Amino acid sequence: MFLELIAVIVAGLAGAGAMMLLAHMSGGRLPKWLVPVGAGAAMLAAAISSEYGWYDRTASALPDGLEVAQTRPSKALWRPWTYAIPMIDGFVAVDRANLRPNSQRDDLFMADLYFYGRWKPVQAVEVIVDCAQGRRADPALGDGSPPVWRDVGQNDPVVKTVCSES
Repeated sequence: MFLELIAVIVAGLAGAGAMMLLAHMSGGRLPKWLVPVGAGAAMLAAAISSEYGWYDRTASALPDGLEVAQTRPSKALWRPWTYAIPMIDGFVAVDRANLRPNSQRDDLFMADLYFYGRWKPVQAVEVIVDCAQGRRADPALGDGSPPVWRDVGQNDPVVKTVCSES
């Protein structure tokens, strides 16, 4: 976050400098208010670029074995450009390298899901996936109770990722 702030400040200085250079090269014919407008536009462009680039940077840096199962596009009123091109501000990754099959049923797997979000810490959740019936459940509460299954269907992104052949 700190480095992104520095990048936005540097972009503002570069934008102001570029406008000052243009004003100087034009012989002073450009209005002086273009300098802060250039700085603000450059800062806004740097911030937007950083927001839109977060998903690609984060997903490409995932360790081997983690596969993105689902993304969360976002639109916001305070970011009107996201209505034209939604920004991905979160995603779910499945740890395919550490899938644990059930010893009694070949179509049951224990999987680790990682929830990534922009400006949020990564959260890990363990789930059970039933590939045959297209459902998943959180494991028992640790008190010996059975898991509570949710029918999500075969097209659920997590079920598809866990059950797909490598």
